[in-house]
Amino acid sequence: MPNPKVGDVVYIGENKLIGEIIRISLNRVFVQVYEDTSGVKPKDPVENTGKPLTAKLGPGILKQIYDGLQNPLTEVWHRYGPFVPRGVKLEPLDTKKRWTFIPALKEGDEVEPVDILGKVPETKVIEHRILAPHGFRRAKIIDIREGKYTIKEPFATLETSDGKRIEVTMVQEWPVKIPRPVREKLPPTKPLITGMRVIDTFFPIAMGGSAAIPGGFGTGKTVTLQNLAKWSWADIIIYVGCGERGNEMADVVTHFPELDDPRTGHKLIERSVFIANVSNLPVAAREASVYLGATIGEYFRDQGYNVAMMADSTSRWMEAVRELGGRLGDVPVEEGFPAYIVQYIAAFYERAGRVVTLGKNPREGSLTIMGAVSPPGGDFIEPVTATTMRFIGVLWTLDKKLAFARHFPSINWALSFSSCVDLLREYFAKEFKAPKFFDHRAKALGILEEGTRIEDISKIVGEKALQNKERFILRFTKMFKDGYLVQNAYDVADRYTPPEIQARILEAFMKYYEIMIRFTEVVPVEEIERLESTKMLVSLKFNWALLDEKAERVIGVNEEAFKRFYEVLHNESKLLAEKYGIQIPLEL
Repeated sequence: MPNPKVGDVVYIGENKLIGEIIRISLNRVFVQVYEDTSGVKPKDPVENTGKPLTAKLGPGILKQIYDGLQNPLTEVWHRYGPFVPRGVKLEPLDTKKRWTFIPALKEGDEVEPVDILGKVPETKVIEHRILAPHGFRRAKIIDIREGKYTIKEPFATLETSDGKRIEVTMVQEWPVKIPRPVREKLPPTKPLITGMRVIDTFFPIAMGGSAAIPGGFGTGKTVTLQNLAKWSWADIIIYVGCGERGNEMADVVTHFPELDDPRTGHKLIERSVFIANVSNLPVAAREASVYLGATIGEYFRDQGYNVAMMADSTSRWMEAVRELGGRLGDVPVEEGFPAYIVQYIAAFYERAGRVVTLGKNPREGSLTIMGAVSPPGGDFIEPVTATTMRFIGVLWTLDKKLAFARHFPSINWALSFSSCVDLLREYFAKEFKAPKFFDHRAKALGILEEGTRIEDISKIVGEKALQNKERFILRFTKMFKDGYLVQNAYDVADRYTPPEIQARILEAFMKYYEIMIRFTEVVPVEEIERLESTKMLVSLKFNWALLDEKAERVIGVNEEAFKRFYEVLHNESKLLAEKYGIQIPLEL
């Protein structure tokens, strides 16, 4: 094999199986093959392409379902049936379809890499912005033509400063393991709203941030990621199923094309890309699938979009790395993982970020990475989970006890964290008119912590042995869990809560708590529990929304629900104050 380099893609055997050079030792080359190697034997031919594993990027990439090597699985189905044969290499993008190119620049304009040359209406909701390729510093547009082109037909000609001419097509190639360069990274000061109250309120994530969702079997990692894909405020969704069970990925790719997009009114698939590397495929391709997703995300980020990437799950990826490390004879450390998993995980999450792109006319874009972690037996100190926690900004820890109690999303507020809270405070105050939102958040977390402590005591001594005030805190904590933290993914009003409504419902809970905690010195908790305002408070998460005639979508905010709640709360607290002779401060 002439001139081998680490990272080169090679074709092995008569079927031309795809592999990658991962080590060179003297005159030996070690190759990891991305497909089943059954039947490969000594003396089989090996062809070196001389190029690393690359992704093809261009119009037609949206609405696709790829495997880890960017083979379009729908096309594979049509050609070969439900099982993927070995050695299959199909074009990731349609090379025959003609796309309408609309120039954004004109002849004589100067450009730099990643400048937007024009746009292509790719789907009903996303325009594909055609970027100037990498490989030069500065160039002048000699010719640029509007019209219909295939992705391989040149539509423009550039002349570099040294007189070299470049024919520009709509398709680009990029090595999946090399991050695409940017001009600068920006601080994470814009939230990625998810519509999930426990996330947006207590553990928010910023655009360009990185998050991990660790949880044992059955705690809802996949469902949580799917809800994030459906409802988060991202322009582009990239969902990577890395080593997941086939039935879960089948559920994703079956139902996503049918989902209505609340942001655009069209189908969610119009702005999504799926990469399916299920558990029965070769382990080596798991690594490729994760990097492929990140590369596609960076490509759309460079176009100026906000991209959300969901990786489910990074533990399966690391298990593949462990298996390959064992075959290579790498020295194992904790639980058999090679020592370099730290570099792998760090480099992966480092690709997230809110950035200013390259180019003469730079733009702002972001790539947010959210990865599920599947610790064996729910052990959060195992190497993959522990290492991941070192390099992420947000942790959503799923709790098996909450999941078994039908508390979804089962995010444990005591074990999760977000480093974005202080950075997002100003944005919430300005954009969502909620200056006290994070103050209420801090108070609610304190009440939850106190309620958990009292619950532990009540299990020992019994609830009746507690003081009236402690019994109220215990019951309020349960009300808050049921009326705020728990969300029903199948309820039209409850599955997604806008941030402005979250702030108002949270404020209602805190106002109710501030008033009623003063009554607990003399008013029995059972009497407080029977109040109409108590029942109305728990139902606000449903009643805030005005629905259409068929109750299929939210069409507005039910202001009357909030107004009525505060009227009833005011009247009932006034009656209680008169009955028991308690003074309530005017501000309450």
